[in-house]
Amino acid sequence: MTKQIAIISGSLRKASYSTRLAKVLAGLFPSGYNTELINIGDLPLYNQDYDTEGNPPEFYTSFREQIADKDAVVFVTPEYNRSVPAALKNALDVGSRPFGHSVWNGKPALVVSNSPGNLGGFGANHHLRQTLTLLNMPTVQQPEAYIGNVVNFLGENDDPSPDNKVYLQSLVNAFTGLVEQTAGKN
Repeated sequence: MTKQIAIISGSLRKASYSTRLAKVLAGLFPSGYNTELINIGDLPLYNQDYDTEGNPPEFYTSFREQIADKDAVVFVTPEYNRSVPAALKNALDVGSRPFGHSVWNGKPALVVSNSPGNLGGFGANHHLRQTLTLLNMPTVQQPEAYIGNVVNFLGENDDPSPDNKVYLQSLVNAFTGLVEQTAGKN
Protein backbone atom coordinates (compact mmCIF):
# COMPACT_ATOMS: atom_id res chain seq x y z
CA MET A 1 0.00 0.00 0.00
CA THR A 2 1.34 3.43 -0.95
CA LYS A 3 2.44 5.56 2.01
CA GLN A 4 1.14 9.14 2.04
CA ILE A 5 3.71 11.70 3.17
CA ALA A 6 2.94 15.32 4.08
CA ILE A 7 5.76 17.79 3.53
CA ILE A 8 5.39 21.07 5.37
CA SER A 9 7.60 24.07 4.71
CA GLY A 10 7.85 26.42 7.67
CA SER A 11 8.39 29.40 5.40
CA LEU A 12 5.63 31.32 3.65
CA ARG A 13 7.92 33.28 1.31
CA LYS A 14 7.35 32.51 -2.40
CA ALA A 15 10.99 31.76 -3.15
CA SER A 16 11.80 30.30 0.26
CA TYR A 17 14.79 28.04 0.64
CA SER A 18 12.70 25.72 2.82
CA THR A 19 10.07 25.19 0.13
CA ARG A 20 12.71 24.72 -2.54
CA LEU A 21 14.49 22.18 -0.34
CA ALA A 22 11.17 20.45 0.41
CA LYS A 23 10.58 19.98 -3.32
CA VAL A 24 14.04 18.48 -3.77
CA LEU A 25 13.38 16.05 -0.89
CA ALA A 26 10.00 15.10 -2.35
CA GLY A 27 11.75 13.94 -5.52
CA LEU A 28 13.97 11.52 -3.59
CA PHE A 29 11.27 9.24 -2.20
CA PRO A 30 11.15 5.69 -3.57
CA SER A 31 8.18 4.09 -5.28
CA GLY A 32 5.47 3.22 -2.81
CA TYR A 33 5.53 6.74 -1.37
CA ASN A 34 3.39 9.66 -2.43
CA THR A 35 4.41 13.13 -1.21
CA GLU A 36 2.25 16.23 -0.93
CA LEU A 37 3.43 19.73 -0.05
CA ILE A 38 0.88 21.06 2.45
CA ASN A 39 0.15 24.80 2.53
CA ILE A 40 0.06 26.34 6.02
CA GLY A 41 -0.11 29.98 4.92
CA ASP A 42 -3.90 30.28 5.04
CA LEU A 43 -4.40 28.94 8.56
CA PRO A 44 -5.87 31.55 10.91
CA LEU A 45 -4.10 31.82 14.26
CA TYR A 46 -5.26 29.08 16.56
CA ASN A 47 -8.08 30.15 18.88
CA GLN A 48 -9.58 27.47 21.13
CA ASP A 49 -12.93 29.27 21.14
CA TYR A 50 -13.55 28.06 17.58
CA ASP A 51 -13.30 24.42 18.69
CA THR A 52 -15.09 24.95 22.00
CA GLU A 53 -18.03 26.58 20.22
CA GLY A 54 -18.05 23.85 17.56
CA ASN A 55 -17.41 26.26 14.72
CA PRO A 56 -13.80 25.89 13.53
CA PRO A 57 -12.79 27.82 10.40
CA GLU A 58 -12.86 25.81 7.16
CA PHE A 59 -9.06 26.16 6.92
CA TYR A 60 -8.70 24.35 10.27
CA THR A 61 -10.98 21.53 9.15
CA SER A 62 -9.39 21.02 5.73
CA PHE A 63 -5.86 21.17 7.17
CA ARG A 64 -6.71 18.63 9.88
CA GLU A 65 -8.24 16.32 7.28
CA GLN A 66 -5.18 16.61 5.02
CA ILE A 67 -2.81 15.67 7.84
CA ALA A 68 -5.09 12.93 9.25
CA ASP A 69 -4.93 11.19 5.85
CA LYS A 70 -1.12 11.09 5.87
CA ASP A 71 1.09 8.34 7.24
CA ALA A 72 4.03 10.58 8.15
CA VAL A 73 5.31 14.17 7.97
CA VAL A 74 8.48 15.91 6.79
CA PHE A 75 9.06 19.35 8.28
CA VAL A 76 11.45 21.67 6.45
CA THR A 77 11.99 24.87 8.36
CA PRO A 78 14.08 28.00 8.48
CA GLU A 79 15.09 29.50 11.80
CA TYR A 80 13.48 32.71 13.01
CA ASN A 81 15.02 34.14 16.21
CA ARG A 82 16.43 30.75 17.25
CA SER A 83 13.06 29.03 16.86
CA VAL A 84 10.54 27.95 14.24
CA PRO A 85 8.47 30.48 12.30
CA ALA A 86 5.10 31.39 13.82
CA ALA A 87 3.25 29.89 10.85
CA LEU A 88 4.75 26.45 11.54
CA LYS A 89 4.03 26.60 15.27
CA ASN A 90 0.47 27.67 14.47
CA ALA A 91 0.04 24.69 12.12
CA LEU A 92 1.22 22.36 14.88
CA ASP A 93 -1.25 23.94 17.30
CA VAL A 94 -4.18 23.77 14.87
CA GLY A 95 -3.47 20.10 14.15
CA SER A 96 -3.13 19.19 17.82
CA ARG A 97 -6.61 20.40 18.76
CA PRO A 98 -9.27 19.91 19.92
CA PHE A 99 -7.63 18.20 22.89
CA GLY A 100 -7.58 14.44 22.46
CA HIS A 101 -8.00 14.63 18.68
CA SER A 102 -4.49 15.48 17.50
CA VAL A 103 -3.87 14.60 13.85
CA TRP A 104 -0.15 14.36 14.61
CA ASN A 105 -0.37 11.52 17.14
CA GLY A 106 1.97 8.65 16.30
CA LYS A 107 2.97 9.92 12.85
CA PRO A 108 6.69 9.52 12.11
CA ALA A 109 8.49 12.79 11.40
CA LEU A 110 11.65 14.11 9.79
CA VAL A 111 12.97 17.55 10.75
CA VAL A 112 15.17 19.37 8.25
CA SER A 113 16.26 22.86 9.23
CA ASN A 114 18.14 25.25 7.01
CA SER A 115 19.69 28.67 6.99
CA PRO A 116 21.66 30.94 4.68
CA GLY A 117 24.17 31.12 7.57
CA ASN A 118 26.50 28.46 8.91
CA LEU A 119 24.43 27.07 11.81
CA GLY A 120 21.78 25.51 9.59
CA GLY A 121 18.85 26.39 11.82
CA PHE A 122 20.10 24.43 14.82
CA GLY A 123 17.84 26.29 17.27
CA ALA A 124 14.71 25.83 15.14
CA ASN A 125 15.49 22.15 14.67
CA HIS A 126 15.66 21.51 18.39
CA HIS A 127 12.65 23.65 19.29
CA LEU A 128 10.61 21.76 16.71
CA ARG A 129 11.79 18.42 18.07
CA GLN A 130 10.62 19.45 21.57
CA THR A 131 7.13 20.10 20.26
CA LEU A 132 7.05 16.88 18.23
CA THR A 133 7.94 14.91 21.37
CA LEU A 134 4.86 16.30 23.12
CA LEU A 135 2.76 15.55 20.03
CA ASN A 136 3.91 11.90 20.20
CA MET A 137 5.63 11.93 16.82
CA PRO A 138 8.59 9.52 16.57
CA THR A 139 11.31 11.52 14.85
CA VAL A 140 14.38 10.53 12.85
CA GLN A 141 17.33 10.95 15.20
CA GLN A 142 20.19 10.20 12.81
CA PRO A 143 21.30 11.60 10.53
CA GLU A 144 20.51 15.04 11.90
CA ALA A 145 19.61 17.62 9.29
CA TYR A 146 20.98 21.13 9.74
CA ILE A 147 21.61 22.56 6.30
CA GLY A 148 23.81 25.65 6.53
CA ASN A 149 24.64 27.87 3.58
CA VAL A 150 21.47 26.56 1.95
CA VAL A 151 21.95 28.89 -1.04
CA ASN A 152 25.11 27.03 -2.04
CA PHE A 153 23.75 23.67 -0.90
CA LEU A 154 20.83 23.82 -3.32
CA GLY A 155 23.00 24.86 -6.25
CA GLU A 156 21.79 26.32 -9.52
CA ASN A 157 18.17 25.52 -10.40
CA ASP A 158 17.82 23.63 -7.11
CA ASP A 159 20.06 20.85 -8.34
CA PRO A 160 22.30 19.94 -5.38
CA SER A 161 25.78 18.59 -5.98
CA PRO A 162 26.18 14.79 -6.08
CA ASP A 163 27.52 14.78 -2.50
CA ASN A 164 24.59 16.89 -1.28
CA LYS A 165 22.13 14.59 -3.07
CA VAL A 166 23.71 11.60 -1.31
CA TYR A 167 23.22 13.36 2.02
CA LEU A 168 19.59 14.24 1.26
CA GLN A 169 18.95 10.67 0.11
CA SER A 170 20.35 9.42 3.43
CA LEU A 171 17.75 11.58 5.22
CA VAL A 172 14.92 10.20 3.09
CA ASN A 173 16.21 6.63 3.57
CA ALA A 174 16.34 7.03 7.36
CA PHE A 175 12.86 8.53 7.32
CA THR A 176 11.32 5.80 5.16
CA GLY A 177 12.98 3.26 7.46
CA LEU A 178 11.25 4.88 10.44
CA VAL A 179 7.95 4.98 8.55
CA GLU A 180 8.21 1.25 7.78
CA GLN A 181 9.24 0.45 11.34
CA THR A 182 6.24 2.28 12.82
CA ALA A 183 3.69 1.22 10.17
CA GLY A 184 0.45 0.06 11.74
CA LYS A 185 1.39 1.29 15.20
CA ASN A 186 -0.43 4.64 15.11
